[in-house]
Amino acid sequence: MSLGGALNSALSGLRTTQAGINVVSQNVANAGSVGYSRRQMSAVQTLSGTSTTGVRAGEVQRILDVVAQRQLRLETSAAGYTGLRADYASSLERLFGQPGAAGSLDKAVNDFTGALQSLMANPGDPATRAAVLDRAGGLASLIGATADGIQSLRTDAEGRIGGAVRRADDLLQGIQALNARVITPKGGTPDAALLDERDRLIDELSGLMDVQVSMDDTHSVRLSTQAGQTLFDGSMAVRLSFDGRSSLGPDTLYATDATRGVGTISAQVPGGAKIDLIARGAFRSGEIGAAIEMRDDVLVQAQRQLDELAAGLAVAGSETRREGVAVTNGFQVDTTGSRTGDVINVSWLDAGGVRRDASFADASAAQAGLGPTFTVTASGGTVSIVGTTPGRVLGASFSSPGTLAPRALADRLPGDAPPLFTDRFSTDTTYGGVHPSTLQVTGLAQRLGVNPGLLGDPKTINGFTALPGDATRATAIVDNLTRAARAFTPATGVGGANATYAAPVTDFARRVVETQAANAESAGRLDEGQRIALSSVEARFADKAGVNIDEEMAQLVQLQTAYGANARVMSAVRDMLDMLLRI
Repeated sequence: MSLGGALNSALSGLRTTQAGINVVSQNVANAGSVGYSRRQMSAVQTLSGTSTTGVRAGEVQRILDVVAQRQLRLETSAAGYTGLRADYASSLERLFGQPGAAGSLDKAVNDFTGALQSLMANPGDPATRAAVLDRAGGLASLIGATADGIQSLRTDAEGRIGGAVRRADDLLQGIQALNARVITPKGGTPDAALLDERDRLIDELSGLMDVQVSMDDTHSVRLSTQAGQTLFDGSMAVRLSFDGRSSLGPDTLYATDATRGVGTISAQVPGGAKIDLIARGAFRSGEIGAAIEMRDDVLVQAQRQLDELAAGLAVAGSETRREGVAVTNGFQVDTTGSRTGDVINVSWLDAGGVRRDASFADASAAQAGLGPTFTVTASGGTVSIVGTTPGRVLGASFSSPGTLAPRALADRLPGDAPPLFTDRFSTDTTYGGVHPSTLQVTGLAQRLGVNPGLLGDPKTINGFTALPGDATRATAIVDNLTRAARAFTPATGVGGANATYAAPVTDFARRVVETQAANAESAGRLDEGQRIALSSVEARFADKAGVNIDEEMAQLVQLQTAYGANARVMSAVRDMLDMLLRI
């Protein structure tokens, strides 16, 4: 080889080797992230007549585990779901408080009950009466503030759904655009960078919703949800939209008809038709699925728990109650002195074995409501409710709700008193909105308040005509709160998915707080486990799709050695040229 040729070859080797070092160095720099494609380098070029090694850059190759990629997307979707669920469960727990802790809901109920027990011991003490009213007002305010917090969380979930839907729509449009550029003839090789970018968008979409991906032999993808709703058919993506509301309340709920009070997710399919994806159950996982579940199920259930707690407190602080006595296959109830508005409360099992609870105005109404498999009879002041088979009648009682104004003297019962709590927005001027037949439970947590009449005349807390030392009314309210079992509907979720929970009001309050604490702990553990599962799949996927730092470092050392060899050739050529020039 001529001296000039050797010099040119050495310079070329240096430039090629330096390019290889740059590429491998970039691979090493990116080794911390999971990628799909990387440029393969090989040190194979040999200079004629020398041992100098150069570098040749190979094609960009996509190296990935398809099974691991599919699992990664499933786990990413699940992590989006469990993460959001855990966040909301933790927020709910903070609203309800830790069981028995200061500021918790059950502690406020217990403090209120304790004040009533003090009133039993000192019914004539003005300070004790004032303390009862103060505790009652604080409890009503706490229930209302907790309910407002729940509706704030629902409004936040509404906003999260809207933001996630907008992002999902942007991602689908981006996938559509990239897919059109990726498609190749059968057997063709698509641009690896475009495939990487399309996969990145699909990965991000999988965090928002559960996505199934399929690919044909032209490298075109199709996307759908796990429920089977098509999102992208390979040529056209659906357009997603959300008609969100700015603020939600206890009576703004999801429905498939015109009564719907919250936003829904619509998909505009090719042809212009719109589909309600929430009605179709299209979202089973991801952040969107979790936000929908929180807004429409979990937080609605939490509101119902507060509403029924408020209803239990209102009725317990209003009624004069007589518990029934068990007889063969049923119960007898003493209704002596009953007046207009008084009710007979019955708990029973229907033909399917489901517990039912209702209040009836009299024996005739009870017979009509219970049906022919029960016999209701009235004799004097006693009403008997008997089932045709044992165990059908679970309990019965008589209750006389308190009125805002005193009854006529001849129409009074022992312990008659105004209700302790009222529905602040009710127009019911007789019972203050807490009569069992007219009580509006939905949203009562926000509307519950202390009877203004009692605040103006605290001594009537013992009864309209009670003597200062009469503890009859205080004793009755304490018994109503701590002994009388009340039916709380399956909508509260406390007794189980489809079971009525029967317990005194104080027990129900404790159970509600414990349920929220347990739900938060469970959601946190589930999310922690899901994060571990996601990390495991990410590591498995990275083994194939990521940059192997050990391999890249070995190539870097090899290339640096080749660079040093070429540099020595250059040094030798320079020395030879210097010698020639000195001749």
